[in-house]
Amino acid sequence: MINFADAQEFIFSQTNDKCYQQQNFSGRDLRFIELREVNLSGANFRGADLRGANLSGSILAGADFREADLSHANLCGACFVRSQCSKTNFWAASLCGVDFTEADLSAATLIESSLIEAKLIRANLTQAKLCGAILLEANLNEANLNSADLNWANLTKANLFNANLTDTKIIYTKLRATIMPEGTIYNPEIVISY
Repeated sequence: MINFADAQEFIFSQTNDKCYQQQNFSGRDLRFIELREVNLSGANFRGADLRGANLSGSILAGADFREADLSHANLCGACFVRSQCSKTNFWAASLCGVDFTEADLSAATLIESSLIEAKLIRANLTQAKLCGAILLEANLNEANLNSADLNWANLTKANLFNANLTDTKIIYTKLRATIMPEGTIYNPEIVISY
């Protein structure tokens, strides 16, 4: 495992085109690292410590973040299309406008994370922990939320059309003007169970 300074030096010693595709950062200590608006498609961050990191606006398509720690990270506007994020910790992360289309977020921790206007289209959120998450206007069209925990989450104006809510925990969840799986618009402010 390398420390933050070594990782920063490694990254800045690369080419200046802000493209670090297919790099291996697995298991590294990358706390508070600044990797804004870079192309990290297919990079391996498995088990890496990225607490407090800034990857806003970066392209992370197909990257491996399994079991990585991204708690309190700034990931706003990042592209995680088809990325592997199983058992990843996104606790209290800033994920506004992030694109998780077809990403694997099974058993991921997204507690108290901000997913405002996030795209989670066809994402696998099986057993994901989304307690207290803010999903205002998030698109969860065809997402798999089987056994996910959405207690106390805010899904105001979210799109859950064709989403799988089998065994999903939805206690004290805000669903105002939310498009439900069958296409109806749910209007109560808070739902005790669905």
